[in-house]
Order: sequence, then C-alpha cells, then structure tokens
Amino acid sequence: GAAPAPPPLPPPPPASELLLAAAFVSDAQYNRNIPFKTSPEAVRLYYLYNHWIMRTATYFFIFLNLSLAVFEEPAVYPLPFLATSLVEVLCLLVFFGRLTHFAKITPRNVFWKDTKNICIMVAILLSLTDLAIYGALRIYNIKSIRWSRIARPIFLINFAESRQIRRAFRSIRNTLPEITYVFLLFMFSLLMFSLMALKLFGERNLQTAEGLPYFRNYLEIVFDLYVLVTTANSPDVMMPAFDFSSWYALFFIAFVIVNTYIFMSLFLAVVYNNYKKHLKNEIRKLAYMKHRKMIEAFNLLKEEEGAQPVVREARWKQLVKLVAPDISNSHRELLLRISDDEQKGFIDKKSFVQLADLLNIQVITLKIRSHPLGQWMPRVYKSAVSQFLRSMVRHRGFVWTYDAIILINAIFIALDEETPYISYAEWVFLALYIIEILLKVYTYEPRVFFGKNQFWNWFDTLIIFAALTATILNTTLRSTTKYNSQQILDIVFILRVLRLIRIVDSIQRFRVIMNTLINIVPTMLTFGGLTLVVYCIFAIIGMELFHGKIQFFPVNSNAPYALECGNPALKDSLFARGKYCKNNFNNFASSFIVLMELTVVNQWHDILCGGRPAKLYFIAFHIVMVIIIVNIFVSFILEAFFVEYSLEKSEVETAIEQKIQDAGCGKRLVFKIASKRYRTVDALLQRMFEAEIPPEDEGPSFEEILNLSPTAAGPSHLTSERAV
Repeated sequence: GAAPAPPPLPPPPPASELLLAAAFVSDAQYNRNIPFKTSPEAVRLYYLYNHWIMRTATYFFIFLNLSLAVFEEPAVYPLPFLATSLVEVLCLLVFFGRLTHFAKITPRNVFWKDTKNICIMVAILLSLTDLAIYGALRIYNIKSIRWSRIARPIFLINFAESRQIRRAFRSIRNTLPEITYVFLLFMFSLLMFSLMALKLFGERNLQTAEGLPYFRNYLEIVFDLYVLVTTANSPDVMMPAFDFSSWYALFFIAFVIVNTYIFMSLFLAVVYNNYKKHLKNEIRKLAYMKHRKMIEAFNLLKEEEGAQPVVREARWKQLVKLVAPDISNSHRELLLRISDDEQKGFIDKKSFVQLADLLNIQVITLKIRSHPLGQWMPRVYKSAVSQFLRSMVRHRGFVWTYDAIILINAIFIALDEETPYISYAEWVFLALYIIEILLKVYTYEPRVFFGKNQFWNWFDTLIIFAALTATILNTTLRSTTKYNSQQILDIVFILRVLRLIRIVDSIQRFRVIMNTLINIVPTMLTFGGLTLVVYCIFAIIGMELFHGKIQFFPVNSNAPYALECGNPALKDSLFARGKYCKNNFNNFASSFIVLMELTVVNQWHDILCGGRPAKLYFIAFHIVMVIIIVNIFVSFILEAFFVEYSLEKSEVETAIEQKIQDAGCGKRLVFKIASKRYRTVDALLQRMFEAEIPPEDEGPSFEEILNLSPTAAGPSHLTSERAV
C-alpha cells in the first residue's frame, strides 16, 4: 500500500503570540523587567514605549528641565520668566504623557503600587503648583523662591529608562544602616577628641597664625577637627599647639590615625561589602528574570517533536527578524547554525534560552578580499621583495621598533623646540609615522585596515595627518610672515602628545587597564547621573541660601568692598585673601564649580565662609557626596578591576564565543567578535549566576524573582521558602 501521508504541519502561531514572544526576548536581551500586559494592543504599545526615539525624547526633556536652572533667576544666561515657565510646562506635559503611556501597558494594581510612578505624579503636581504660585506673586512684585526646583531630579531617577540610577540609589539606601553605625562611632570619636582638645589647649591662650583664639570654642573645635579628617587643614591646625610643645603633636597624630585612616577605611570597607552583596542580589534577580522571560517566549512558540518541545526553524527566523531587524541575513544564518548545530530543523529549549546572549554579542562579518595592488600589479605585489616587506610589517619586531620611536619622540617633545635640531627632528618623526601608515596599508587590505571597528588604526592615521597639516601650516606662516599663531602651536603640541597614546595598545597590562576603563564606562555614566542628581539638589539649595552674599569683581575694581568679595564681613578672611570670590552660589554654573571643589576637599575649609548654617550645609554635602557616593564609586572600580583581572588571567571564553569564531557561512565570509565591550562587570556577574540555572529549568516565577532576598542562593532556596 501507499505510504501514509506525513502529518500536516501545525499552523503558525498567531501574530500576537509571535509579537509577545519577541517582546520577552527583547526584554531578556536588554535586561528590562517591566511587568506589562500581554494583550495584543498592550504589547504594541509596549514596543512603542521602548522605541529608541521615545526613550531619547524622554531623556532630552529630562535634561532640558534640569537645564532650566541655568536660565532662571539667579541665571547664568537670563531668559524671561514666561519663556522658562512655558518650557517647564511643556516638559511636565511630556512627563505626564510618558507616565500615561506607562500606565497603559502595565497592570493597574502594579502601576499604583509602584513608588516611582507616585513620585513622578507628585513631582508634576508640586512643580505646577509652585509655578502658579510663583507666577501670581511675581505679578504683584512679591519676591518668593521656586521651592519645587529641588524636585526636578526626581524625573531623572524615577522614569523606567533610569533603572541603573535607581539601582545605585537602592545600593545607597541598603548601605545606609551599616554606614550609620560606623558614622555614629566616628562622631563619638570626633566629639571625644574635640573635648580633649578643648581641655588641653583652651586655657593656654594660644593663637592661630591670623591672631585668632585657638581651640577655645567647642563647636569650632569640632569643625576644625572634622576638616582635619579630610587633611585639608593639615598641618596648619596643629602648628599653634606644636609650637607651644612638641609633645602635643602626639594628640594630632593619634587623631589622624584613628579618624582619617581607620574610620575612613572602615567607611570604604562597609560600603564595599554592602555594595557587593546588594549588587550580586540585583544581578541574581536580573539573571533569573532573563531566564524566565526566555522560558515564557519558548512556551509561546513551542511545538512537540516526539516527546520533546521545540521551536521550528521558520518560527525562530520570524522571531529573530522581529527582535533584531537590522542584522544581516548571513549573521542570522550564523545564529541559526549555533542554535541548531546539528541542523535538525528545530531548536530545543536549551539552545533557545541562549538566544538573548547570542544577540548581545556584537559580531562583524568580514568579506575575504584580496589586496587591490595584488589585482592591479600582481607580479610586483607577489614578488619576493614585496613578500619580505609584508612579513616584516606583520612581525612583532615592527611594533616594538615603532614603540621605541614613540618613546624617543616623547623625549624630543619635552625638549626646547627653539633648538634647530629639535625642530628638524619633528619632521623626521612625522616622516617615520607616515611611512608606518603607508607600509601597513600596503600590507593589509585597506578596507579591512580602515574598518569601522579598527579604532587604533583610525586614531593613528587621523592624529598623524592632522599633526602634519598643522606643522606645515605653522611652518609656512612663520617663514612667509611675522605672524605666529599661538592657537596653531597649541594644536601642534596637543597632537604631538596625543601620539604617545598609541603605546597604550602595545603593552599587555596597559590593555587590561584600558579594557577595564572601557567596561566601566556605562556604570561611570550611571554614577555621573547620580552625581548630577546630588549636585542639582545641593546647587539649588545653595543658591537659595547663599545667593548674592559673595560678589566677584575684576582686578583693579574701585567698587566698595571689592577686596572683601562685596561682603564687609569677609574683611581679612582667608576667603578674601585667597581671592576665592568667584566661588559663589550666584548662579547654577558657579554652584556646580563650588560643589566640584568641595568634592575634591582640598582647601574646602577656605572656600567655606559664613556662619554655622553654612558649615552644616557643606558638612552635609561632604557626607553625602564624599563619604557615601564616592566610596560606592570606588567600590565599583575595585569590583571592576577584580573581575577584569581574573578574566584576563584565566582567559575565559564562552562556548558561544568559540562557536562564533569557528563558524563561517560561505567561502568568502568570516565571522569575528567585534569587541569585548559586552563583558561589563554586570554582564560577567550575570553570566556567572546564569551558569547556576539549568537551561531546561522553568525557574522561579516573576513574583518570586522580584521578592528574592539578598541571602537567597537560588531557585532551590525559593522552593524551600514556598514549602514553609
């Protein structure tokens, strides 16, 4: 009899299911954990919400709203109140629209339980109320303050796009209890040493170098010793007592050892320990959430192949086209080869779960091309002399030779250019660098040598030819006219120094450090946002408290109290004598500069002027910015270097990366990993936790993941908690 007809293929999944699966995969790829409705309309709105244009527009209006402080009174560049208020209203309308869009895609109970949504709504209402009150009072010429401006950073923190900044704030919040205990001990030590200083020096009628009483007021002693913890007033604060008796130096040595070295190190240790613990908890949640979303996507598209659930090749291709529409067909075929390495026509659960990782690895497709000179002049290009020349350029000794040339060039840069031999040597170095570029272009295929991922090749070429152009222009001007452009000379000097950066790529350990710096750039941007929030809040408070109290006058100004920065109370003060008059809170830009100087802490007690409220303001900023945020940033740098160095030493390479490097589609194509940029600290830690999750395991539910505690070890721990 005739063979039985094969069973009909199952119908393709509905477009809505494919769209939903693509949304889950995209969330897993970018580590988004926004709980969204799964109806077709909500999924389409979710795609629109995550579109790069929508996110870019949101950030634009957030920073536009923050930058209004530059144009509002007290302003760097004054604009009419009507103009700034209309821009602020426009920003608030955009924020409200974005929040409404978010409400459309998330379940109602989730939306109203989310604190960040409530914060945004309250900030919008407060801003509109304050704007209306301020505008009404302004009509009647009644002076008031814009108190709601301090709430503007809330928009930067609480929109869904800013999850990294929120995570940094959560790290601070989780670290605060432990920091508080150390801080209380530190304050106890400070107060005890201050009391001892009052008893030791208060009745000895000592005076400072300015002729002021020395250590006779308890609160002033507390402040002076707090400044000593930062070493900003050392050894000045010690000298009156030290001049009186050398034995009193022991008091200050003991104070510095206990408070500067022990307590400040304790702050860093506590912050680092808690940061690391909560970072790993956050990353663990991301790993489980990513795995769960890939499982959900698989369950939407799966079919039965025997007793095994799989995703058919055709459906997989449709999914990848939706998630990554910009990748080439050859790249898509490469991903399919890796996912279905046995070419069975379907992808099992274990391989499907890896799709988000595959999409996160940046792969470039290299077409194997012969050198144009090999086509135009084959006999010359393939001659023995040509082959020897190309092998010499490829040899490691060629790189070492030019490294030595760069170092010699560095010595000549430091020498006086007015010497004729030094000036002529610059032309020799330029000629050597141009010969290097020409030899490399001769050896390597030009389109590969100048590929979009060949940063150092582009850097070398642009720097050398820019230096050549600037040097020729400067020489021409000097020889034809008496005109000597200092700007052109400055450009030439800068370009010469920039050439020295090339040596970074030649030394292995330098590359490790550079890779670490590149890997921490995303998180540096996160802490940049965190710093911006703190600076904005303290700058606005500072402008309201100290605006107009200090004025800057040009040199030789005849204005009253010009030498006292416009404030008679500052006569003969360190602030006025040090000519710190530009360090004021008269506008947003000046406030940022003062806060930057306070972050560095050098001479910050001299910059500080005013009574006790001013001192409390500056001490509060020092505690928040220097003790907490800078220590968290240092903690991240430590973790980044630990991960990067361990990675470099063990030469970790995942199976996925190895497959990509070994694979190729067609005779004229080669696939290569473009860079290790995706190997950030977060990504490496996340992959560490993902390795603990069996690919076939369904894993914890969304709700269990969100409630994961810092001590939870994994799904088994969650299972035991549910059993209890």
